[in-house]
Order: sequence, then C-alpha cells, then structure tokens
Amino acid sequence: QVQLVESGGGLVQAGGSLRLSCVASGSIFRVYDMGWYRQGPGKQRELVAGITSGGSTNYADSVKGRFTISRDNAKNTVYLQMNSLRPEDTGVYYCHILRTGVWGQGTQVTVSS
Repeated sequence: QVQLVESGGGLVQAGGSLRLSCVASGSIFRVYDMGWYRQGPGKQRELVAGITSGGSTNYADSVKGRFTISRDNAKNTVYLQMNSLRPEDTGVYYCHILRTGVWGQGTQVTVSS
C-alpha cells in the first residue's frame, strides 16, 4: 500500500509564502496523477491543484497565479508552492493520488491577516 506524508505547513502572515511537500512510498510514483486538496474550517474538502504523470497541471480558480504544483519523480515527491497567501487559504492541506483511496494525513496551513 502506498503511503503519503505531507510536510511544510505552518503559520504565515497574509502575503507570505509556504512550500508544501508530499513524499510517496513505493517505486511507481511516476505513473500517478497527484493532487493537493484543502479543507477550510466549516468547509468541504476541495481540489486546489493537480498534476498528471506527464506533468500537465490544473488549478482551482481561487489559487491561479499564486500557487504552483510540481513534482520530482526521482524523489517521489510532489510540491505545492504557495505565494501571496490570504486568510481564506487557511485549512488542512492533503496530498492525494487521484482516482484512488490514498490520502496523506494532512498538514495545517494558517494565514493570519
């Protein structure tokens, strides 16, 4: 069973930046389409950004131009670079292998105004 471990969350002021990392166990990471999701207080979990095995990306409208998803297959890692953070970006961020039941444990991001 593949496992995902996120890191990089924290407390940051509005306008600041964070980079989240998600490391996958196993040797076939390169074939997975990956996504970053978030769940804000009192909200449903939503897709923030996705990246295919071939490197194509997509973003939620709310983060376009501010967030960048990338992957390093040699390190079994997917990243989420978050710039110009806003208080509404606050939530628990989860890494997910798309179209499977595999999720990470989540990492908290808190943006203060």
